[in-house]
Amino acid sequence: MILPALAEAESPFWRPVKYSLFPPLGLATLAAYLSPSDEIDLQDQHVETLRLDDTPDLVIIQVYITNAYRAYRIADLYRSRGAYVLLGGLHVTSLPEEAMMHADSIFLGPAEDTFPQFLDDFKHHRPRKIYRSAVRTLVGAPPVRRDLIKRERYLVPNSLVVTRGCPHHCHFCYKDAFFEGGKSFYTQKVDDALAEIERLPGRHLYFLDDHLLGNPNFATALFDGMKGMKRVFQAAATVSSILDGDVINKAAEAGLRSVFVGFETFSPENLRQSNKKQNLERDYVKAVQRLHDLGIMINGSFVFGLDNDDRDVFRRTVDWGVQNGITTSTYHLLTPYPGTPLYRSMEQQGRILTKNWDMYDTRHIVYRTQNLTQEELQRGYDWAYREFYSWKNIFHSSFVHPSFSRKIQHLLYTGGWKKFEPLWNMLIKAHRLNRMLPVLESILETNSRG
Repeated sequence: MILPALAEAESPFWRPVKYSLFPPLGLATLAAYLSPSDEIDLQDQHVETLRLDDTPDLVIIQVYITNAYRAYRIADLYRSRGAYVLLGGLHVTSLPEEAMMHADSIFLGPAEDTFPQFLDDFKHHRPRKIYRSAVRTLVGAPPVRRDLIKRERYLVPNSLVVTRGCPHHCHFCYKDAFFEGGKSFYTQKVDDALAEIERLPGRHLYFLDDHLLGNPNFATALFDGMKGMKRVFQAAATVSSILDGDVINKAAEAGLRSVFVGFETFSPENLRQSNKKQNLERDYVKAVQRLHDLGIMINGSFVFGLDNDDRDVFRRTVDWGVQNGITTSTYHLLTPYPGTPLYRSMEQQGRILTKNWDMYDTRHIVYRTQNLTQEELQRGYDWAYREFYSWKNIFHSSFVHPSFSRKIQHLLYTGGWKKFEPLWNMLIKAHRLNRMLPVLESILETNSRG
């Protein structure tokens, strides 16, 4: 089972620690369906050198858009040796015809229902070329094979996913196409999710769900069940889920200390064009204040290059983040992923500039821009990262928080994440990155409200 490195993970402009955060949970999930007697080797090229000199019976490769070419080369290598090769993942579902040229079987959509079917077909020597997900359920799914994960090589090995998909359908979202043909958002049973949490060692958890609060009833029951576990966790939510109801309060009581929020843009026209209806007429500042009042740090996500953006969008976005005490900001260049409404629209308009998938990393411009020139967009994107994470703005943003402990928390988290690259690199090379987890837990706990 192989997760090839994303192309950007080996670029000198990217940070090794960014690709050493989470283990390959998707592959470890599929491994749970294999027999206990099967010999399984799970490899993640982000944290280890791939060993490709073996002759396995079965090879399973997870394909994202910017590791697609590498995944295909590995697949071709193993097929030439007589191995049976499976390809699955977001990119395979978006471009099945492309992937089929390099695989014996491909999986379209989530594989919890189709992988067991493949195993039965494979056992009886009748595997199909295409397995397409139709039954969307996590009921009865076996526990993730975490024994295959090299925990010491990841900063946050206790990652988990207790829901699938998202109830919203933004036009630029890569994952919408992945869930086409069935339910696009569904959850585990609450008891199963709590049992998985109980099995995880230590205190820290990282929910990789696209929208952990997407089903309020599930989220409420989950957080009620987590109270008393003394966990600290990080997750993702939307502006609307933060402002509506009291689920976010229950999350904070259960241990939520940091949340990824897709603000994306301040322009109502950009939101409408992107079908991001959940952000329309929402008070971003009120959402930020509510999170801060609950002692929750914010990782804000923003997209540059939408059609209504102008030359001042970069400064406005950075200034807003600093003035509102956003702990970390993740900036993206608009990227029209294959399989999305955005891609189809731009392709019809003749705006797609390249189909070199290595460039589709939200760092490169791959489409014909409007309002902004490509040079202005690239220059503004690079400036925004430098400016937001300058020591001046890190200090300025930390002092937005009223209490001393929250000021220190902000300073430690933001500065530690972006300003100590040599330390991160040293720990990664020594395979000791997980030694920093207690430090992360301590920072997350420094959260006196107010």
